[in-house]
Amino acid sequence: MFTTSTSGVHVLLASIFAFCLAIAPRLADAATLTPAATAAWNARVATTEARIGRDLSSWHRSLAVEDPSGTTTDVDGGLISQWRGSIFLTGVQLDTLLNRLRHPREQGPHQEDVLAVRVLNRETDSLDLFIRMTRTKIVTVTYDTVHHVEYRRHGPLRASSRSVATRITELDGEGRGKVPGEDRGFLWRMNAYWRYEQVRGGVIVELESLTLSRGIPLGMGTIVRPLINRIARESMGRTLDNIRRTYSS
Repeated sequence: MFTTSTSGVHVLLASIFAFCLAIAPRLADAATLTPAATAAWNARVATTEARIGRDLSSWHRSLAVEDPSGTTTDVDGGLISQWRGSIFLTGVQLDTLLNRLRHPREQGPHQEDVLAVRVLNRETDSLDLFIRMTRTKIVTVTYDTVHHVEYRRHGPLRASSRSVATRITELDGEGRGKVPGEDRGFLWRMNAYWRYEQVRGGVIVELESLTLSRGIPLGMGTIVRPLINRIARESMGRTLDNIRRTYSS
């Protein structure tokens, strides 16, 4: 699930700006994604996707509505944020929801964080999207991003999707893309994993988001980490509420 309306885009933005907006005033300089940070990210993705794969192959438990929760983990050269939450969509049919997600509105209206949307490619069970997204609070950050989204059915009442950002480019004040090493490192990697389950009266939607950004500078952890966690929790909460307003009948 990664839509152009007021849903998936904002969910993924939550983790981006949870880190960015909290510490940007102290991190205006460029940052470089190191091999060590990339390796840590790849390891976390592998572990996460292996767990999700096991859960999906033996989907015995029903989804439940849960408040946002998560962690931020320091790795060599970066910070990994992993958050999870779920929402109940009243009066929604799973097939209808999936069809809307696979056909996002390119012309809008989009939520305030989204400047432009374009479907680059659509297959039966996948979608490639270009999305330009921005946020202004303390500092303005704008990204051109490309996302590959894959959908799977797990019977008539269940489905899942996986969204991977295949390109993330921070833009400068003139709208030009910064080359790697010139960006500020607020967002280097971004994945999202969704589950959908038809239940009585609607659909439960669960999201698990995973992002990689530059690390917290030495000596700032005590101040910055609580801000990161608080903003991430609040952002995902607002996003889930937004999903409810958009898709509930």
